[in-house]
Amino acid sequence: MQEFSGTRRMRLDKWLKVSRLIKRRTVAGALCDDGRVLLNGRVAKAHSEVKPDDRLSLVFGGKTLAVTVLRVPDGPVQAAQAAFLYRNDKGDDLDLGPH
Repeated sequence: MQEFSGTRRMRLDKWLKVSRLIKRRTVAGALCDDGRVLLNGRVAKAHSEVKPDDRLSLVFGGKTLAVTVLRVPDGPVQAAQAAFLYRNDKGDDLDLGPH
């Protein structure tokens, strides 16, 4: 079972990949470089650190996904656990699949 820490921090691009919101870390970095990721209301860089209770907004085309970071894992997580890393704050804007 994966351990979670309430005080751990992780790079934004890595957290987006581990949480499975973005499939690849390079794509997460590109999204950040394009200014389409907000961290607590500010444009975020890929190297920005996320921690529990941070709010993220990701713009995909004309749709926005808003999530709150609930947990930061100590490493990779199984697919079934990834959905427990965040809470979807705007459930009707973007389909997250089987979460």
